[in-house]
Amino acid sequence: MNRPGERFVNLSATATVLSPEPSSVVAFDRAGRLITFARGESFFRRSLGSDLFERHRTAETRWRKLGDPEAVQHFAEARELALAMASEPGEVALRERVEREVAPWTPARLLAERERFDRTYRPIAILPPDQYLSVVVQATEGCTWNRCTFCSFYQDRPFRARGMVELGAHLAAVRELLGGDLARRRSVFLADGNALALGTRRLLPIFDRIARELPGLPVASFVDVWSGEKHDPADWHALVARGLTQVAIGMESGDDELLALVDKPGSVRELASFVAELKAAGVALSLIVIAGLGGERFRVRHREATVAALAALPLDRHDRVYLSPFVEDPASEYARRAAASGLQAMTPEAIADELATLAVALRAAGLRVGRYDLREFFY
Repeated sequence: MNRPGERFVNLSATATVLSPEPSSVVAFDRAGRLITFARGESFFRRSLGSDLFERHRTAETRWRKLGDPEAVQHFAEARELALAMASEPGEVALRERVEREVAPWTPARLLAERERFDRTYRPIAILPPDQYLSVVVQATEGCTWNRCTFCSFYQDRPFRARGMVELGAHLAAVRELLGGDLARRRSVFLADGNALALGTRRLLPIFDRIARELPGLPVASFVDVWSGEKHDPADWHALVARGLTQVAIGMESGDDELLALVDKPGSVRELASFVAELKAAGVALSLIVIAGLGGERFRVRHREATVAALAALPLDRHDRVYLSPFVEDPASEYARRAAASGLQAMTPEAIADELATLAVALRAAGLRVGRYDLREFFY
């Protein structure tokens, strides 16, 4: 950060970051579009679809989505800040970049990016935290299982895979939408819910096409135990050779009874076998655990079984466990069953305690642990 009274300019290959004084910092991608804008105690972040979100930097608050009139106002302020700094004497390089990249993005044009985003993508429901800056490629839509009682991400779309012609058009649209912002993206995320459920015969041409259109980017994706175990172990070696480096698995719990209660396919034993196959192929893992799932009735056994199951897996420094607080959807099948069986939900404070306890126990077992709050996600 610049010292008091100093301005700051960073014209990197991936972004333009400007600060006229310490309380204001704005960043633009290499297409010239706003990324983030800090002003005073407020921090703003624009999604790729040009929704603008705000949070306070010094408070424990979540992102608040702003209405379009507010968004347009902040878009204008950020742009004017860049234009003002670029107009100062001696700023030749800054002036050239701002005039070429930032200035053409009027607030109205930036807001209109939403239409282009909606033409390119179906709603992107969720990504692992370490993939928020990936290039999302929706080779499939929906989830092959789509029956977990707590999940409502893909209820509105049946699972389907894009044909190669459609995938090519999608990739072209993705490249056009990102434009210069491709410079900031370090991986590809193969979406939606479990694209790796496809057979290897169908996956290999998809990986080859991605390698041609987005060269040099490693590929990550979701997969579930039920779908993943249908692959021959040799399949994972073939996919790694084509660029697969990481998969995220919704483990949810190490308690088989709880998994059965929420209709999550795959047992803890099957998870262990599948993880061993992936590690043997050289795949890094992100394993997701939901704290608070099963309520007070399962609280202790969920925690203890999960820690035991994770500690027994052949994980290494390339792998991570993500702990996610359970957020119940009142319209879900989980909520209906919980009410019918008298399952007492855990309070937010109790879930926070479980997150902290799980993190301590898992780190003591030598595992890398991160936080994963679904309410914080937007692409």
